[in-house]
Amino acid sequence: MIQVNNIKKAYGSKTVLDIDSLTINKGESFGLVGNNGAGKTTLFSLLLDLIKPTAGHITSNEIRVDESEDWKPFTSSFIDESFLVGYLTPEEYFYFIGDIRNQNKADVDSLLSNFYDFFHGEILGQKKYLRDLSKGNQKKVGIVASFIGNPEVVILDEPFANLDPTTQIRLKGIIKDLAADKDVTVLVSSHDLMHVTDVCERIVVLNKGEMVKDIKTTPETLKELEAFFTV
Repeated sequence: MIQVNNIKKAYGSKTVLDIDSLTINKGESFGLVGNNGAGKTTLFSLLLDLIKPTAGHITSNEIRVDESEDWKPFTSSFIDESFLVGYLTPEEYFYFIGDIRNQNKADVDSLLSNFYDFFHGEILGQKKYLRDLSKGNQKKVGIVASFIGNPEVVILDEPFANLDPTTQIRLKGIIKDLAADKDVTVLVSSHDLMHVTDVCERIVVLNKGEMVKDIKTTPETLKELEAFFTV
């Protein structure tokens, strides 16, 4: 379980995130939506201890993420291309992440075999460095790398951006399969309301750093979100 407690992030006099309380249950597929500047990436960055809160704290499985690193072995993420190591090939990067997460090459190869369709023949065996791949293919590598090591918490920030329609559809299937495992908590942010309602059972809307909606996904959720963002 992830618990956000009176979290606040400010830069000087500007507050970019202010959430009194938010609980994300174990095994939940959780979506985060909002316009640019709403605080989505800030929240994920706080969850991953990439930035420090101005006030409050976040716990994951009762571990304060800003005070201990014990949450890291069961948590993985892909936020953006800065997570990648540009001078490695995709294979080298996958094995590098596998080594960090105590997975041998056979373990990593077994995982990768599940994603050949997702890679669409553009990732493995191409003898290209990550820095030379398109933004979409870099994203594919980062997303799949986040699945290495059987994480219990997977955080994906804007995973559908820069992906072609076929790959977006395949990714939705991948996320749904991952979310079907009730031992895995999946957190997804997206500007695409249709995609996030397709893959998440619960959606929180952020506006100017504050929670304004907390919705359990139903067949009417997409219309509700569209109405909110067109006001």
